[in-house]
Amino acid sequence: MPQSLHPTLRAVTERICQRSAATRVPYLARIERLLARPRGSDRLGCANVAHAFAALPAHDKLRVVAERAPHIGVVTAYNDMLSAHQPYEGYPALIREEARRLGATVQVAGGVPAMCDGVTQGQPGMELSLFSRDAIAMGTAIALSHDVFDGVLLLGICDKIVPGLLIGALHFGHLPCVFVPAGPMGTGLANADKAKVRERHAAGEVGREALLAAESAAYHGAGTCTFYGTANSNQMLLEAMGLHVPGAAFAHPHGELRSALTREAVATVLRATARGAPLRPSSEPSSQSPFRPIGRLVDERVIVNAMAALLATGGSTNHLIHWVAVARAAGIALDWSDFAELSAVVPLLARVYPNGEADVNQFQACGGPGFVIGELLAAGLMHADVATVGEGGLASYGRVPALAEGQRLRWSAPDVAAADPAIVRPVSQAFSPTGGLKLLTGNLGRAVIKTSAVPDIRHVVEAPARVFTSQEALLAAFNAGELERDVVVVVRFQGPRANGMPELHKLTPPLAVLQGRGFQVALVTDGRMSGASGKVPAAIHVSPEALAGGPLAKLRDGDVVRVDAVAGTLSALVEETTWLQRENAERPADEAEAHEHDLGRELFAGFRRHVSSAEEGAISWL
Repeated sequence: MPQSLHPTLRAVTERICQRSAATRVPYLARIERLLARPRGSDRLGCANVAHAFAALPAHDKLRVVAERAPHIGVVTAYNDMLSAHQPYEGYPALIREEARRLGATVQVAGGVPAMCDGVTQGQPGMELSLFSRDAIAMGTAIALSHDVFDGVLLLGICDKIVPGLLIGALHFGHLPCVFVPAGPMGTGLANADKAKVRERHAAGEVGREALLAAESAAYHGAGTCTFYGTANSNQMLLEAMGLHVPGAAFAHPHGELRSALTREAVATVLRATARGAPLRPSSEPSSQSPFRPIGRLVDERVIVNAMAALLATGGSTNHLIHWVAVARAAGIALDWSDFAELSAVVPLLARVYPNGEADVNQFQACGGPGFVIGELLAAGLMHADVATVGEGGLASYGRVPALAEGQRLRWSAPDVAAADPAIVRPVSQAFSPTGGLKLLTGNLGRAVIKTSAVPDIRHVVEAPARVFTSQEALLAAFNAGELERDVVVVVRFQGPRANGMPELHKLTPPLAVLQGRGFQVALVTDGRMSGASGKVPAAIHVSPEALAGGPLAKLRDGDVVRVDAVAGTLSALVEETTWLQRENAERPADEAEAHEHDLGRELFAGFRRHVSSAEEGAISWL
């Protein structure tokens, strides 16, 4: 039997509700105002309607205008640069076919940009990556600005794409919305083996040919990358929020089950467009109303459920930025203290690379999101009384889908007894009693660290700092043999205002080499390390960032720095008077100039000027 809600979840949720009252109440009022209008084709002028439906077949025009059939918009992040998004190429035709069968009409409302961080790691394009989230949100708003839709299907999977689509959709909170995933690629070269080749290449033991062969064996086909990074964490969080067809996250892209789940997404959004009794306020239990607009559905409890799922699976550190922004789009105010309090009580239930050896296909075979959600619900570590796009509430997301006779979908409970205890465990036998993320505070600011992939013996590192202002300079120092010692490597001027807060994932192999040679090594940065953060302790997202006057700019080479994931501290061990009197270092002028030009970076100058801090969600639209 499910336990009552854990008191920490209740307390954190209540605090978020109180903190959010000034923004959530007006947000909901705007939804009600939009819902009071006539439907799109009845509300618009004749010329507007004619333009909107000019390209529709005649029978679809009749349905949407005269028969008032539900009209569904599709926002797609399709491109075939992203392996995860390549399967979306044929989705609009399948969705149209299913909608017509069900008596509805469909239009692709628009496409949004979608970049692959794997391609841009360590390249200038990575400086556009974080800001692409808000560009995607804006693209979603432009697509939906035609304002003729009764519901929306959102096609996106990867790092910034899902948060961007979700932020955009929440600005159209009066519309029911369902996310449609496409699934992971098949298992290739094991992620751990790939990481070893990267480290050997960084150490100069193998050449480019061997490295390329390993990378190509790991990333080898259509579908999401198989490690548990930001893209796959996105899918876990959408399941926990009830925004998918239950269990849709990790079915393979080209199987019959995937096609059935995509068709079911059409039926799901159509059910959610049926006007019925409104959902209850977020402080009360919520029944499954037939009409489920996304702005009502995504309330404070749903955001807390997403956070619990992230922590229970050791998911991507990027979500401590993205889900703050997602919540803000729904009028909900989060900060990192909320994550920290939840992390203290939510146990780690999954070990998927980089915090384990398994990939997401093996995780799925052990019950995947259904296993984790079922365990958290049973332990009172998720709000059960929330609305979802799927029928049956959040409990239905604790089940896994399969095809029965006649190609019909059926859902059943995961086979807990058959689950591999090296990959997933019940709450009673958790890998750790706490979640995989921790908040660090001290005289260097506030930062986060992903502890689930870091051995316990490395949770505390104290060593002299070596300070860099670019990842290229760090790599040059490593190649020159200048870091062969205990060291806290500091890379500053990497925050949102400085250069768009790129991921610094290319630093992982050389730092892992140093650690493997027996040195105490840690990274401290106001940049990001992503969901692929590895076994080297990394205090990331340091806020305020150095360019905004953050204390990271006070550090000098040789200052002793303590990164303590046990006590939750990040400190420069410098005499207090000296520290307070020390001036902030200036960013080198040539580097500032270098990050402002070429490869489109000029276009994002406004983003850099107006963006909020990492803890505030790195938001450019407020």
